[in-house]
Amino acid sequence: MAAKFTLITGARLIDGTGKKAVEQGAVLVEGDVIRAVGPAAKVKAPQGAQVERLDYKDATVMPGLIDCHVHMNGIGDGRAGDELVTLPDEVLTLQSAKNARAHLYNGVTTIRDCGGKNKTIFHLREAVKMGITPAPRIMATIRPMAIVGGHLSYFGIAATGRDECIAAVRQLVKEGADFIKITATGGSTRTSIRVRPSFNVDELKAIVDEAHKFGRHTVAHCVSSQGMLNVLEAGVDTIVHAIHQEADGEFRYRPDITEKLVKQGVFVNPTLSIVRTHMKNLEKKVDAGTATDAQQASLDELKVSYEAMITGAEKMRKAGVTIVCGSDTAWLDSPMGRFQEELEAEVEMGMTPMEAIVSATRDSSRSLWMEDKVGTLEAGKQADVLVVKGDPAKRINDLWNVQDVFLAGRKVDRGNFV
Repeated sequence: MAAKFTLITGARLIDGTGKKAVEQGAVLVEGDVIRAVGPAAKVKAPQGAQVERLDYKDATVMPGLIDCHVHMNGIGDGRAGDELVTLPDEVLTLQSAKNARAHLYNGVTTIRDCGGKNKTIFHLREAVKMGITPAPRIMATIRPMAIVGGHLSYFGIAATGRDECIAAVRQLVKEGADFIKITATGGSTRTSIRVRPSFNVDELKAIVDEAHKFGRHTVAHCVSSQGMLNVLEAGVDTIVHAIHQEADGEFRYRPDITEKLVKQGVFVNPTLSIVRTHMKNLEKKVDAGTATDAQQASLDELKVSYEAMITGAEKMRKAGVTIVCGSDTAWLDSPMGRFQEELEAEVEMGMTPMEAIVSATRDSSRSLWMEDKVGTLEAGKQADVLVVKGDPAKRINDLWNVQDVFLAGRKVDRGNFV
């Protein structure tokens, strides 16, 4: 007779709420749902029930991680999106499957994909539902919204004016988008102007209002102060990057923007690790004596940018902004499957290890509007569980020591590369 319940016990349990870890903790799972959480001595299955017992000594039981900003189409080998998009949709769908699996096997049980080419992410999600390939739970925008020639416009939707913006949102909802991603400033796309706003405020309001009408949340890419001010006026829900930078390129922290973020309850995902990784890769070339003059100049600029990003994010956090955890992989030279690097960067920024864990569990689930389903180990929620050797609440690097991953109550076969 198959066991109806699974009892997962460990040396300690982190529930994702920020509370102190429970020594000798346990999670009782029935099917795909958590039924009880707490000290192992108190968490019991119903009398006479069939129970599979999994005991992890010297390990921490915690919620599965949530990466609230990925681009699964990416390869992470340094190529720009302008080149990536020239690959056939079939290749990008296969690459997306590889990336999703890498994240899942490394402890990420939910991802928010912030934009891919055409319907590649939709096709991947359908393949996952059919059991063709494993993946974390996927929240998808399908394609990001951009202006003509704007950042990520090559992925499929470019809208001009309120009417086209409303029509684009409706099209994405029709196709099954879980949320709407807006590129509210330029970015790495070569035809975009990086620190300049893209959509006008009336267009942004049309997008946000239409998304909210259909019960979808909105996520805005902003790498400038004016971009943030525009989307805040429009009522956006989450801002990614959130760089305090003026149109002339000057980095200048704006307390007035932070005040608006706090007042409106907007989540911020600073995407630190992608810049940190790019810096480290360039530093290796400089140390090896193989860096070109252009690469050295790029490294010098990145160091200034990263310091501004770290400083700005920490000031926003201290002022009361909720920081959520998203890696922006597999963009540029940051491959997927290394989400722990974003939590390491958050700790470098000033968070405690426990605060970083909450950022990548409970708070990220709130940003996804999924806090009723995932993000914490609580009765009634989906049984997404990560087991790591060590104590990540004291040493964030222990998150790399993945022992097992459970997605909706099922233990993931991390040796399956089919």
